[in-house]
Amino acid sequence: MKVGNISQTAYKRSIQKQLNPVREEILYAPTKEETCMAMKIQEEKAMVSAEATAFGASREIGIYAFVRAFNELLAWRAKPLAVSLAIMLPVRTSEAFLKQVVETVRMLCIQVHISIAEVKTEVNPMLQQVFVSVRAYGQGDPKKIIRTDGAQGGQDIVLCGSVGLEGMLRILDEKEKELQTRFVPSFLRKAKGLKENLTTFQIGKALEEFDITAIHQIGSGGIFASLWDLAEASEIGLVVERAKMLIAQETVEICEYYNLNPYCMTSSGSFLVVTQNGEMLVDHLEKEGIRASRLGVTTDENARVITSGDEKRYLDRPAPDELMVWWQRILSK
Repeated sequence: MKVGNISQTAYKRSIQKQLNPVREEILYAPTKEETCMAMKIQEEKAMVSAEATAFGASREIGIYAFVRAFNELLAWRAKPLAVSLAIMLPVRTSEAFLKQVVETVRMLCIQVHISIAEVKTEVNPMLQQVFVSVRAYGQGDPKKIIRTDGAQGGQDIVLCGSVGLEGMLRILDEKEKELQTRFVPSFLRKAKGLKENLTTFQIGKALEEFDITAIHQIGSGGIFASLWDLAEASEIGLVVERAKMLIAQETVEICEYYNLNPYCMTSSGSFLVVTQNGEMLVDHLEKEGIRASRLGVTTDENARVITSGDEKRYLDRPAPDELMVWWQRILSK
């Protein structure tokens, strides 16, 4: 199989068809587009959870799993309460490395006032890299949950955050010494400073009270895959401008160095949001110090169109995430 998320066809054929009927306590049936689940506890109370994984050789690898899982709860308008960690280590890993992985997640938990409820750790001789899984738990009102499948034709699509940022930062974490031979120190310091954009969680908080109909965190496959997922989940078409897709110059240059496409690279902490008034949302976010851009509109047709000046192309089915492609190259050497 190809690296990255499996295709929608494979998901429907090999997973969805085998799932048992969902109990009435489970609010939504599993889908490929959603990474959260919600279980009804009381009439106006639901337990919401989301799991995310990350792997690599960086001591900060847990940050990326935490960011994705935590932000999924915020996207569903749930109040985060706790996280659990599962950490699998290669045999060569030191205890000091393990301590640092846990410490980075602990500091994020302190920042957002939640607890680490559980940590499971295992040394596995099959692994080449550290593997971290974070499951975030929260509580929300079932009537206020916003998902990926709520978009309708004739609405605005807004990008909150920066394309490919997570992927670039993970590469920088892994290959800083190599990148020091290519880029000046000030450039790399600025690139590393962009990690603050992932770990402030401003976007999720800023969207809490705004009227939106759909939201999707940009994950594996990047913004192109996430646009496809949004359209598939809501059964809509879309027209968006590539020039409106915000991207840091540091992301562009590091991706060019490794011959990677940042538009097909994971960017947890960035969101696609659908609303009736995109410009108002952009103004709202920018007042909060958050980069945002109105990309285009949803349509009642099936076509998913990306424009670039006078050129027009149709969105392809999601390609493997470029970060996974990069890792495949590294690990196959």
